[in-house]
Amino acid sequence: MLSLSRLGVVGFALFLAGCYSLQPTGGPVPQLGTIIGLDLNDAGRAALGGSMGPEIGQVEGRLIQKDSGEFVVAVTDLHLLRGGDQVWGGVSVHIKSGYVSSVYERRFSATRSAALAAAGVGVVAIIATRGLIGLGSTDQSGGKAPGDTMQSQRRPRR
Repeated sequence: MLSLSRLGVVGFALFLAGCYSLQPTGGPVPQLGTIIGLDLNDAGRAALGGSMGPEIGQVEGRLIQKDSGEFVVAVTDLHLLRGGDQVWGGVSVHIKSGYVSSVYERRFSATRSAALAAAGVGVVAIIATRGLIGLGSTDQSGGKAPGDTMQSQRRPRR
């Protein structure tokens, strides 16, 4: 059984994950330090395949630098074309702008946050009702006081 502190940490992590999602920028490049996602095109997969793997669909990480020719990203995750993820430890990678088909920025997601909050309330309700079941008396004696379980005798002192 999970301890209450571990359950709290897991809940907080889920809350953070639920509140943010990658959204298309649809315009200017995000500010430096922002978490971004870059969809790679075929040329990008071919060029970066030797160092990062051939099945990369999206690179996710913190934007360190951006100029007209390339993105410099501290990569935290690689999302593969056929599903699956690879976790990276913030390694800096230079990705040419010509290798990128779409740019995403991590933004607050009201929809995901509301869904997560509803799920959290449901879990708390389930835990509360399961925790309360069985707290009542299980006395089968009909309210009578139990008899002595140990026989005792009094002997006079000498």
